[in-house]
Amino acid sequence: MRVLILGVGNILWADEGFGVRTVEAINQQYEFDEDVVLMDGGTQGLYLIQHVQACDLLIVFDAIDYGLEPGTMMKLIHDADVPKFMGAKKMSLHQTGFQEVLSTAELTGETPEHIFLIGVQPVELEDFGGSLRDKVKAQIQPAIEECLKYLDGYGIEYQKRTTPLEQYDGVNSPTIGLVDYEVNRPSEELACRKGDGRVLFDNSFEQDRVN
Repeated sequence: MRVLILGVGNILWADEGFGVRTVEAINQQYEFDEDVVLMDGGTQGLYLIQHVQACDLLIVFDAIDYGLEPGTMMKLIHDADVPKFMGAKKMSLHQTGFQEVLSTAELTGETPEHIFLIGVQPVELEDFGGSLRDKVKAQIQPAIEECLKYLDGYGIEYQKRTTPLEQYDGVNSPTIGLVDYEVNRPSEELACRKGDGRVLFDNSFEQDRVN
């Protein structure tokens, strides 16, 4: 069974980065076999279609505004209910884009057999350059546990790493790993004058991955 564990959202807008940060944390803590792919889907929208079409089981992490108490995990959504749920109350363009991914996959007859959505109610969405709020960050580990329980139900094997990876190696550049992202936030004045060095493109990371 081909499995895609996908985090969607924008790390630049505080709690919108919940999905991406959760996938980073899973990669830091656990190892999977080659049939399981962990991916930062960011805000790529339809560019994710080939990856969604290629999997049999899709797990999606996202921050979703559904009127719950901020910082709480929402009810877990399965299969055909996922597109309807994500389309009910959009808070970001990336959710429109990902709903289109699921719709396109359905139209082509290449929808994952199983889809599981794990989300959290955001606390803050207007802090550009900010990180997850503590209440949302506290839901990362419970979200991981829900993911692992779901995988257990399908006999998907995984192992806890003896030594956790540093800075979530292998999913994103270390400069935007959660720890460095929080520690190295520039002042508003510096960011306006020189840009935010945490997210300015640096091809050295891609070269390291290729080599």
